[in-house]
Amino acid sequence: MGTLLVAHGTRSEHGVAMVGDLAAAMSARLAETVRVAFVDVLGPTPSEVLTALDHEPTVVVPAFLSSGFHVRHDLPREVAESGHRAVTVTPALGPSPELARAMLGRLLESGWQRGDAVVMAAAGTRDVHAQGELRRTAAALSALVGSRVSIAFAAPSQQSEGYPSVPEVVARVRSNGAPSVAVASYLLAEGLFQQRLRDSGADVVAEPLGLHPSVVRLACLRRSHAGLAASTGVDAVVGR
Repeated sequence: MGTLLVAHGTRSEHGVAMVGDLAAAMSARLAETVRVAFVDVLGPTPSEVLTALDHEPTVVVPAFLSSGFHVRHDLPREVAESGHRAVTVTPALGPSPELARAMLGRLLESGWQRGDAVVMAAAGTRDVHAQGELRRTAAALSALVGSRVSIAFAAPSQQSEGYPSVPEVVARVRSNGAPSVAVASYLLAEGLFQQRLRDSGADVVAEPLGLHPSVVRLACLRRSHAGLAASTGVDAVVGR
């Protein structure tokens, strides 16, 4: 059974390399080859890779931090277009307590100290379902850091009303009396959005989740659980 890690895609060389490194880390842990595809910006597409696999049973792991439009619409379309009849698609990486733990780890590495205010910065989404998942993740991070975590978007839109930009939220939290403000990056890899976090005016900005051990462990668990379900004849459904 094969494994395909599907990411969004980015023009950042560092971001592309990180996805490849995550696939390599999964390969080492699972003792199998993990291929890579992208749903946007660059290729190969999931459809192209699945077509080339010639109906080899394959587990697709969406490397997304929430189950937004790409996961619930684009990815199923790509699978259907491939004509592959033996594909099991796992839930997206997020939401998961593992990702909240990864964010805490990155915050601690960045120099964050308990008592400092925390803003959780996500890429941004207009999808109401995905926004609900972000709130769940922020609640999990709040429990870990011991105070309420605010949500901000690196790329807000009119449809994401209530979730302003990272600089706006950092300024608001500071105006409310926070002596120090830290940004927890809820991004998987380097790129334009991570740079926006660094330019937000926060005192501390954590690195992207990247290859944090919790991320690698979670991706492997998604694949292992789906592989077991497929081998026992139980369907793995996106978002379950």
